[in-house]
Amino acid sequence: MQTTSDSLAATIDAFLEWTQKHRAPDTYEWYRYRLQRFIERYADLRVGDLRPYHVQLWGDSYELSQTSRRNYLRSVKRCIRWAVTQGYLKSNPIEHLEVPNAESKEVLITGDEYQRLLTFVPSGPLRDLIEVTWETGCRPQESLRVDARHFDSTNQRWVFPRAESKGKKAPRGVYLSDTAAKITQRLVQMYPDGRFFRKSKGSPWTTDAVNCGFDRLRIRMGKAAIRQQGETISEEAIRKLAGTLKKTRRVKGRIVEKTDADLRCEAKQKLLAARASKLIPRYSLYALRHSWATRALQSGTDSLTVAILMGHSDPSTLARVNQHLSHDPQHLLNQAKKASG
Repeated sequence: MQTTSDSLAATIDAFLEWTQKHRAPDTYEWYRYRLQRFIERYADLRVGDLRPYHVQLWGDSYELSQTSRRNYLRSVKRCIRWAVTQGYLKSNPIEHLEVPNAESKEVLITGDEYQRLLTFVPSGPLRDLIEVTWETGCRPQESLRVDARHFDSTNQRWVFPRAESKGKKAPRGVYLSDTAAKITQRLVQMYPDGRFFRKSKGSPWTTDAVNCGFDRLRIRMGKAAIRQQGETISEEAIRKLAGTLKKTRRVKGRIVEKTDADLRCEAKQKLLAARASKLIPRYSLYALRHSWATRALQSGTDSLTVAILMGHSDPSTLARVNQHLSHDPQHLLNQAKKASG
């Protein structure tokens, strides 16, 4: 039997066990998903034989955005670095692995854009989540975990105890606007036990489910823009893509041949989705959170208060995240006039 220091699989298992005990459930799942895929490729590799090219080739084997590829490589690098600090390994065999920079995710949503976005989101679970994030600037990990016991109705806020807050250094308070408080009060009545931001069938939202919801929203908005612009998908493009698609599908456990009509329909939907994605930015809960911070700063709220309301332990984080304001001449002019009295 291999020891942890010999086996890459055992090293990853030890890291995941530690992460499950000492980090938030979402953090554990983030690492588990990526490292499981890594070990499926290198199940028999000894950790001492691991080299940067193993990780690079693994990351390159998937069709990923630059940011997603960065996260794949970063998950492995973090695991091996942990093994060194814990004493499982004497040295780090992938210390010099180059991890790409993350792509800019900066999507700032204006008030008008937000109102337009809401016209494509019917009343229901996703809309509740979007509205509360827009109104409070809370972290996704907070809205996806909050339940009735966190609601402090007297002070109109959610309160996460230190053990459940990010960094686990101090309790975290999320202060609610009247709109967010009204949604919270309704959900507390609906779900007195367990998480109260739930999908239509009653199961709690997950990060992946929220992202899928935003992807569907993006396509809906993009298709509307395509119709408004009078664009069409050419028959030649549909036919060309249809010829590259998989010719079968699984239906109730059976492999079924796709008809020509099926292939053409699938090709058309893929082309429409691809075009829609170029017309509409990729919205997310983080985009709503950062947009809240921008609105707060532009409205004149001092940066320290904004940082506290967002839950930043280090106010300089706010400056890094919202550095785009340094390129907004109108905002800077207004602040300069305010400073000079």
